[in-house]
Amino acid sequence: MEKIKGLIRLPHGIILVTGPTGSGKTTTLYSALNQANDVAKKIITTEDPVEYDLDGIMQVQVNEEIGVTYSACLRSILRQDPDMILVGEIRDRDTAQISVEASLTGHVVFSTLHTNDAPLAITRLVDIGVEPFLIAATLEAVVSQRLVRRICPDCKETYDPSLEVLRELELSPDQVAGTKFAYGKGCKNCNGTGYRGRIAIFEIMIVTDAIRELIMDRKPTSAIRVTARQEGMRTLRESGLLRIYEGITTVEEVLRETMQIM
Repeated sequence: MEKIKGLIRLPHGIILVTGPTGSGKTTTLYSALNQANDVAKKIITTEDPVEYDLDGIMQVQVNEEIGVTYSACLRSILRQDPDMILVGEIRDRDTAQISVEASLTGHVVFSTLHTNDAPLAITRLVDIGVEPFLIAATLEAVVSQRLVRRICPDCKETYDPSLEVLRELELSPDQVAGTKFAYGKGCKNCNGTGYRGRIAIFEIMIVTDAIRELIMDRKPTSAIRVTARQEGMRTLRESGLLRIYEGITTVEEVLRETMQIM
């Protein structure tokens, strides 16, 4: 939370939120805009579609049939001198380039990409056609996220994980010594599912000087991922494991939504 609040206060730069459809990207971005929303700041969004009405924020609906595209909207938005811009999704080179230009001219740009984890966002931007030196100059952070179901608090039970479960999570018994895992037995309050509500798990990659050098040198995603972890990035799997240890979600949910990355 503190990391994301720090990103919202930046004077300029691009912050990307990545993940598959339905992983809560829009909710995260809207929460960030609400946090930043202030009468002294001009915030403009371009979205397809506009999913929530936000008081005090100018929101533009994309309509490609009449030429109201992301890139066309962005060009118009930049002429209105905003402090913060939300681009619903970076889909093509044109949108990516204008987002980079906006960042270079002193704007904070929030947007989304469809990638499986945070380091892959850099590879995706290069594939779209953004030069690595521009990515290094403008990208401040990538937040990758997934949604996992919460264990129902009314029928929650704890248990000692078996060796088979630990093998699936690629953990040793020593790593979870004394830790109880939890699951929902199923009750009327959760319609017998054992789950009620959802919670997000996050992978936050802050683009440090070391990562900028790797981007400039066109290093592979694996090298960026290793450096990001050395600089403190917690992977989606590690974030999911913490939620298991805290008794918030189950092993099955974390295995379904994340994979172990070495």
